[in-house]
Amino acid sequence: MIKLDILAIGAHPDDIELGCGATIAKEISLGKKVGVLDLTRGELGTRGSAEIRGKEAKKAAKILNLSIRENIAFADGFFVNDKEHQLKVIEIIRKYKPEIVLCNAIDDRHIDHPKGSKLVSDACFLSGLRKIETTLDNKAQEAWRPKKVYHYIQWKNIEPDFVVDVTGFMDVKMKAVKAYSSQFYNPNSNEPISPITSKNFLDSILYRAQDLGRLIGKEYAEGFTTERYAAVSSLDKLI
Repeated sequence: MIKLDILAIGAHPDDIELGCGATIAKEISLGKKVGVLDLTRGELGTRGSAEIRGKEAKKAAKILNLSIRENIAFADGFFVNDKEHQLKVIEIIRKYKPEIVLCNAIDDRHIDHPKGSKLVSDACFLSGLRKIETTLDNKAQEAWRPKKVYHYIQWKNIEPDFVVDVTGFMDVKMKAVKAYSSQFYNPNSNEPISPITSKNFLDSILYRAQDLGRLIGKEYAEGFTTERYAAVSSLDKLI
């Protein structure tokens, strides 16, 4: 079974690409093994269908060069943070034993994003409790707790606790985002309009990263929030 360095988890296919696609691309370029878990199939999306988004997710996974991508198929819009859902996420965490988990924004426009954020955060903690029993292929799983849980930023402009310099990786991110051609700006589409189908939304992916980059003296950056203090080993480790 492959062990991941980073497991990025999103409520919907495309959450990861939008929220932290460039960071993932950078980490993979540095030799990290990165996987993605989508909690739902995005079946309630205004455009496209679950089947189409599944194909788009596979295309995006190849663009990002992910080690694995799984979909746990919770009910889009209606999954909850309870024992049943937590145990299924725990099984995935124990399966891949990631050092770092990236998950949805703690507060956001779409109700699934904060729900997914709390569900995954709780599952990361519970996954470390050995008295919670889970199995994989009829074999008992070992307890495992990721060392770090970070939340990427989504629709709302939440103040980040730290940012990652992703200069040189925005092209890969945008290719992965545009793999979801059913979801985003298409002037020839006859499907209904939604907040994420405008050209402004697509443009905002770049200009938000540019603005965060500006603030740290770099070209592009992606922001994250953390559940505990972000620490550095020495003063000269900041960029």
